[in-house]
Amino acid sequence: MSAAYATFGLTPATRAGGVLADGGYQVHRDFVDFVVDGRPLLFRLSDLDAVSPLASDVPPAIFTAQVRALLLEAEPPLPDGRFVIYGCPECADLACGAVTAVIERDGEDYVWRDFAWQTGEHADLELNGYHGIGPFRFEGAEYRAALGALTEGTSTPRRRVLLIGARVAVLAKLAAALRTIGIGADITQDARAVPAEELRSYGAVAFGRAVGAADRAAVLQAFERAGVDVARVDGLAPIVPLLVAQVEQALDRNPLTRRRLAGLTATCEASRGFPRGAAEVEVASACRVRITAYRLDRLYRTHTREVFDGVLEAGRHRIPLDPQAVKGEAYVVARTTGGVLATQVTRQEPG
Repeated sequence: MSAAYATFGLTPATRAGGVLADGGYQVHRDFVDFVVDGRPLLFRLSDLDAVSPLASDVPPAIFTAQVRALLLEAEPPLPDGRFVIYGCPECADLACGAVTAVIERDGEDYVWRDFAWQTGEHADLELNGYHGIGPFRFEGAEYRAALGALTEGTSTPRRRVLLIGARVAVLAKLAAALRTIGIGADITQDARAVPAEELRSYGAVAFGRAVGAADRAAVLQAFERAGVDVARVDGLAPIVPLLVAQVEQALDRNPLTRRRLAGLTATCEASRGFPRGAAEVEVASACRVRITAYRLDRLYRTHTREVFDGVLEAGRHRIPLDPQAVKGEAYVVARTTGGVLATQVTRQEPG
């Protein structure tokens, strides 16, 4: 069988959840992605909203069974020796579509070949094959070591956030939205009263705008005394979808080199009394990007505008922002299938 050797590895990955502009929800999923020749395999599949079978929220017995299957210590779940590599992040139903491949042994090596998009019992390689991907030949010891480490009791990501702020109604709505997408959320006014073992269950702490610097410092000191490396979220505005995006961004601990969405800035310049805005977006690989603008008017009412939804190639892109979308106090959220970034629109002087 002709196939050059490829390196095999694993990396934590996230399918970011969120509250969408149309009021719908997208479930948060943490999973382990496959790294082939130093690059996440999912990045080779443009605009695919999917997760691997190695998700952190599946029961331990099922997770172990998935690992054993990839090691060929169990029967393939699909005919013709095919395995699910990426599936639907909402329900994992094959009918929704999945990326599958044949996994087989060749001596001590493992080979992944014949990648295809599959929605039924059998894959149609002629019609739905990924002809530009694979075959990949992995050295057996490296392959077994990477997958075997997954069952050795490594810790799982902390998908809980502690919410602290003065506006209880906003915190309650935020907590409900986070729980809907699979992130635990609790509300308190004083983290210093929370036991250390409880603090260790949080991956992030989010502060409302009304929380002063001294109170923020006291909360962070409480986490430090508990030995917790907690992510800090400084709420940009009392806009629930924006705050959800900030929490999702904080919980993503993957390095920028392993993220599809690598950077986001937004600026606005007043020209002849009319604001001209643009978002600068950087993506690591071709993917669909949705950009939503939020703003507060003088009565603190929220206005939402979808400003872009399309596939961007790898690199930096400048996306114009509608003047009405960035008028006054405004914010921008960029979202891909694997991450989300949020930022405030900064004001610049003309010229």
